[in-house]
Amino acid sequence: MSELRIKWNERYENAHVPNQVIDVLELNQHLLDGQGRALDLACGLGGNALRLAELGYQSHAWDISDKAMEKVQEFARERQLQINTRQCDVSRVVPDAASFDVIIVSRFLVRELVPALIQALKPGALIFYQTFTQEIYVPSSEQQERPKNPQYRLQLNELLELFSELTLRYYREEGLLGDTGKGVRNEAMLVAQKI
Repeated sequence: MSELRIKWNERYENAHVPNQVIDVLELNQHLLDGQGRALDLACGLGGNALRLAELGYQSHAWDISDKAMEKVQEFARERQLQINTRQCDVSRVVPDAASFDVIIVSRFLVRELVPALIQALKPGALIFYQTFTQEIYVPSSEQQERPKNPQYRLQLNELLELFSELTLRYYREEGLLGDTGKGVRNEAMLVAQKI
């Protein structure tokens, strides 16, 4: 078993609730029609996958942690939902071309996967992406876990560049501008469509 899988298994071993639905999905779920297949990539405890199932999608949840996949199945049973889980190293296993109507990626960044994710979108499909940025503002009372390695944090407007071949539907990256006590800080959010 890989060190990374062990690390995430230890983190999820004693979890009792799914992770929260990411902001970009909460703010833009009105763009979804509930039809087809959806993937929550690097899903953790499956909050986004559960929401997609609630919206009517055939929901798939992939993560490196087998413990997380067990928990997602448990949460789905409690809610009487169907989730298709797959334990795999999502940095190496890519979805088939034109296989999903919606892809969600939350707080996970492997730049080399972006072309495969774009290929995995069916025509008309949407990708919802939210992850950490280099510009960080976190009040001391709200310390949130984020990658210490800058390789796993986006440069300014990098998410726009990574998905530039898609049609932009929503983007938000506030950085340190204005009243940093308000808004969404420390992360960039994108919804883009494959036309």
